[in-house]
Amino acid sequence: MSALTSSIEACGPFFEERHRSLASALSRDLPARRAELTGEPASAAKVMGKRDGGLGLFAHLVPQPSLEAVAARDPSVGAVDVRSLVVVREALAQVSPMADAIFAVQGLGSFPVLAFGGVEQRDALRAGVVSGERIGAFALTEPEAGTDVASLQTRAVQTGDGWTLQGHKTLISNVGIAGHYVVFANVDPSLGRKGITAFLVDAGARGLSERPLHLSSPHPLGELVLDGCVVPDSARVGELGQGFAIAMATLDAYRISVGAAANGMAARALVLALERVKARRQFGKPLAEQQQIQAYLADMATELDASRLLVARAAYVKDTTSSRVTSEAAMAKMFATEAAQRIIDKAVQLFGGSGVLLGSEVEALYRDIRPLRIYEGTTEIQRVVIARGLLG
Repeated sequence: MSALTSSIEACGPFFEERHRSLASALSRDLPARRAELTGEPASAAKVMGKRDGGLGLFAHLVPQPSLEAVAARDPSVGAVDVRSLVVVREALAQVSPMADAIFAVQGLGSFPVLAFGGVEQRDALRAGVVSGERIGAFALTEPEAGTDVASLQTRAVQTGDGWTLQGHKTLISNVGIAGHYVVFANVDPSLGRKGITAFLVDAGARGLSERPLHLSSPHPLGELVLDGCVVPDSARVGELGQGFAIAMATLDAYRISVGAAANGMAARALVLALERVKARRQFGKPLAEQQQIQAYLADMATELDASRLLVARAAYVKDTTSSRVTSEAAMAKMFATEAAQRIIDKAVQLFGGSGVLLGSEVEALYRDIRPLRIYEGTTEIQRVVIARGLLG
């Protein structure tokens, strides 16, 4: 496999030496483990863990207490280093978009507990998340509640010293390999989103059933049916009614990194396209010498650099300031995912007929990139967020 490229090459001022060291290690280690990272989802997850010679990538998902929280001896308030997430996801997506998705959802499925859960919950989960022995998932989406999170229908009814969960979750990543789910349910629908509460539910819990769904690209995905699923009150994450805020904070922490994953896929497509046009001859000369082809390559490279800069800026601001980065994150996610779709489409075009053959790498990237324009906030919603920021 060709060498990996990194945002740090174009966006160095936004990163620190530790991020450069991380990028260098990933560039060395990930291509060597490509066969494992593109194999079965469970095997890919194991490689990203810390045990048995794993890469230890999940350690970057654990929130670190802020200086203020440490001073107050309150480790419950923490944040992930978004620039590290950006570096990891861009590199992973170049090697295995499937592994990148598992990595991201491991974060989504652990951040609510590690950032908002009680001390016992955090202590019980942290080591397993880092080692990869405990894979998590984020169970928010429902058949009638996607972008409109406040309309979710899953109920949580208090029964004695516990809760009974009833509902249906769909399009949940990591189904089949997850050991636990952070499930969002409403304890009082009359309160709307103010009734939404988060619960930590083991995959083997009675009353919870998993059903696989098949995505257009390799990806562990499924739906959950909660039919009288009983959990103790100790499974509640955060306070009653805090679930919506927890869900939004989790997505806010990871949304920027979606743009990084898109950049990784786009970077891989550009490398493949360059190799193709240098090697293929048409009309008596290499494709690379034809001006229309050069125009394609120029557009692809420019859009990739612009995407990397937007993502790096958003991650830098998120990591280094206390200000909200809602607009910056929305711009980064929207532009990077849309640009990656265009870049990969051009790469397919440059491959000609072989670019649409099932099993070719650019064809796989064409399928892999499409969900990123939908999950963690559609492009349309990002535009609304950006416009509200401008107007408000």
